[in-house]
Amino acid sequence: QERLEESGGESVHSGGSLTVSCTMRPEAYNNFRFMGWFRQAPGKEREGVALLDSATDPTYAPSVKGRFTIALDKAKNTLFLQMNNLQPEDTATYTCAADASRTWFQHPQARPVFVGQGTQVTVSS
Repeated sequence: QERLEESGGESVHSGGSLTVSCTMRPEAYNNFRFMGWFRQAPGKEREGVALLDSATDPTYAPSVKGRFTIALDKAKNTLFLQMNNLQPEDTATYTCAADASRTWFQHPQARPVFVGQGTQVTVSS
C-alpha cells in the first residue's frame, strides 16, 4: 500500500502564504501519471485544487489559479503546494493523491487510488 503523508498545514492570516508538503516513495510518482491536491471544508464538496500531469502542464482550479503552485521535488520525494495570498475561503483540509487517472480531480465522488490523511489549513481574516 502506497503511503502519502502531508505536512505543513497551519493557521495564517488573510493575505499570507503557506506551503504544504506530501512525501511519497519514488514508486508513486514513477508509476502514476497524475498526482496533486484536493481540499474539503466542512459542509462543502471536495474540490480538486492542483493537478500535476507528467505529460502536460499543471491544472489548477479557477479559484486558486494565479495564487497556488504545484511542484514535485524528486530529490526529496515530495510534492509541494505553494499557496500565496490566502483567503478565508481557502480554509480546508488539504489532501494529496496519486492515480493513473485524473478522474478523482474532476469528480468529487471519485476516490483516488492513493491518498493521504490530509493537513489542515486555516485562514483568518
